[in-house]
Amino acid sequence: MPKIVIPLNDKRIRALKPLGDPPKERNYSDGQGLALRVKANGTKMWLFNYSKPFTTQRVNISFGVYPDVSLAEARERRDKARALVSNNTDPKEYREAFILKKATEASQTLKQVARKWLEVKKSTVSTDHATDIWRSLELHIFPDLEQVSIHEITAPKAIEALTPLAHKGSLETVRRVAQRLNEVMYFAVNSGVIHANPTSGISKAFKTPNKQHLPTIKPNELPQFLTDFKAARIKVTTRAMMEWQLHTMVRPFEAAGTRWDEIDLDSLLWTIPAERMKKKREHIVPISKQALAILEHIRPISGHREHVFPSEKNPRAHTSEQTPNMVLKRMGYGGRLVAHGFRSLASTTLNEKGFNADVIEAALAHVDQNEVRKAYNRAEYIEQRRELMDWWSNHLR
Repeated sequence: MPKIVIPLNDKRIRALKPLGDPPKERNYSDGQGLALRVKANGTKMWLFNYSKPFTTQRVNISFGVYPDVSLAEARERRDKARALVSNNTDPKEYREAFILKKATEASQTLKQVARKWLEVKKSTVSTDHATDIWRSLELHIFPDLEQVSIHEITAPKAIEALTPLAHKGSLETVRRVAQRLNEVMYFAVNSGVIHANPTSGISKAFKTPNKQHLPTIKPNELPQFLTDFKAARIKVTTRAMMEWQLHTMVRPFEAAGTRWDEIDLDSLLWTIPAERMKKKREHIVPISKQALAILEHIRPISGHREHVFPSEKNPRAHTSEQTPNMVLKRMGYGGRLVAHGFRSLASTTLNEKGFNADVIEAALAHVDQNEVRKAYNRAEYIEQRRELMDWWSNHLR
């Protein structure tokens, strides 16, 4: 005759004490595999006894200690475990896999995944641009979300992090940071960390920024600017760097980081390595006689150093790419011209003068998607670009 099990109740459980001298463990069944084990020291632990799927082996799994886990909670866990067993799933293995999954997810914070993404991103952008990307995430995303598991990142959380920035009216920054966050999330998807990107549409939660081109002056304003520039009080290294950028038509950070070992004075060519270029593609700049004069002027100051335009505070590093913008503001050109605007000024002037558009684009290091023409740009355009650079430098006198 089967043994009759009288279900437990809280009054009976509270009254249970270790029995025997010395006290020994004893199990009290609640039915359907659930039992309360009263240990010799008085601890009361819930156990579920079951047969492992596909075997006849009987094993126990702990549901925790009473009263931390109540009788009702223990029965609920028992029912879930019985359902797993009936589905040929071992409850203990299921729980261990669940704990491991949660531990893994907890260790995959947004910041940790973002670091891995940035290492990949660095292969396609310049070092300075990578630094700018990380800085924007540190300022606008990580304060709220850096320790959040990437599995728990949601659109509302991301929108909440960006809302203060939007309230300040910095909509272009919101757009840029949202784009970078999405790159991190899509990297996580493509890496198998998460199944989908829940933040893909967060930019739609904010107003669209008005497209703003970097400020620059018109070609007919160049003579006055050159007069103002000549009269301005500017440190020697800063002036030389600004003149170098103006004559070579490169980006501010490319000019600021110029190294002496990149300069070939025999062939009058400046080769900027791929890792310093925005598009990670080596760029060759013909050096005009005016650009050469700038190098000769600065050589006594920095010729013994790595960088052509060393930082005043740390001569082992190069001067900041933002310094020219501060100079332009002091000159009264704030809001009208930034250092990057030199490139637009050169492009507009050269196009107006009828120079070959492809040669101009090559001089500006704009990436050509056509592989055949890209090769042609590199091999054949160099002499045409030399003529262009000479004309531009003569125009700047």
